[in-house]
Amino acid sequence: SIRLVESGGGSVQAGGSLRLSCAASGPTDERQMMAWFRQVPGKEREGVAVIESDGRTIYATFVKGRFTVSRLQDNAKSTVSLQMNDLNSDDTAVYYCAASRRPWGALDAQLYAYWGQGIQVTVSS
Repeated sequence: SIRLVESGGGSVQAGGSLRLSCAASGPTDERQMMAWFRQVPGKEREGVAVIESDGRTIYATFVKGRFTVSRLQDNAKSTVSLQMNDLNSDDTAVYYCAASRRPWGALDAQLYAYWGQGIQVTVSS
């Protein structure tokens, strides 16, 4: 089965940086496309960034060049990272790693069958 484990969250001041990582394991054909989503209490989960099976990336408009998603494949496991720079208080949320058996797609949570447990990111102004 697919297992996704996030790490790297925490607290940072506005303007600072954090790097989130997602360790993914399980059948590779079930996690071809990987993504990061985020959610704050009372709001719907929103897409942040996608990396498709061929390495193409898609970002939410609010990212505005501040975040970079990447993937490192190492045999049966892969690590998907989200480098976040110039953070602001609006970026405070629980961030989730997600995996899809589709090779390509969009920032639509319904496309992703597998989810990590989530990790808190808090940005103080």
